[in-house]
Amino acid sequence: MKINSKHIIALFALFLIGAEIQAQVGYGRGGYGGRGYGYGSGYGYGYGRQRSAVPQIEESQKEAEPMTAEQIVDSEMPKFTEALELNEFESAVLSSILKKYVQQRIEMQILKLEPDQMRAGMERITKEQDKELKAGLPLEKYDAFVELLENGFQKTKKEKKKEKKRKKKKKTKD
Repeated sequence: MKINSKHIIALFALFLIGAEIQAQVGYGRGGYGGRGYGYGSGYGYGYGRQRSAVPQIEESQKEAEPMTAEQIVDSEMPKFTEALELNEFESAVLSSILKKYVQQRIEMQILKLEPDQMRAGMERITKEQDKELKAGLPLEKYDAFVELLENGFQKTKKEKKKEKKRKKKKKTKD
């Protein structure tokens, strides 16, 4: 018997249909849509997720586009707002200042300057940012922000928890 392209196509179609039927039966008895999961679910053991006989084609992953200054600041602002206990006005001031200076830092990185020039530029940007933050935020919030940047979020959260525990202990002693 000679095998031609019609036989190959028919065999492939039967193979696909068989895999699809097997997968549907697998889901029906104790699987996803059946009578529960696993052992003791009525009709025996669950089949779990079945693999398809057709190989999945992975889409080529696009290179992740770098985040904009606005996206970076917007993703970090909830952490700052919570850690520093900012009101809406203070949060808006901090957000606008950070967006401005993060954008300047991104532009500096795009220029790919010499290391000395890059360092000097970043220091200049940091000084300008600090000056604006001092003018825009209350002094205690500014100091807390600087401390947060130096120590990170984890230490700040731990210190707040310790402070709350101390306050509770003082209340129970009084």
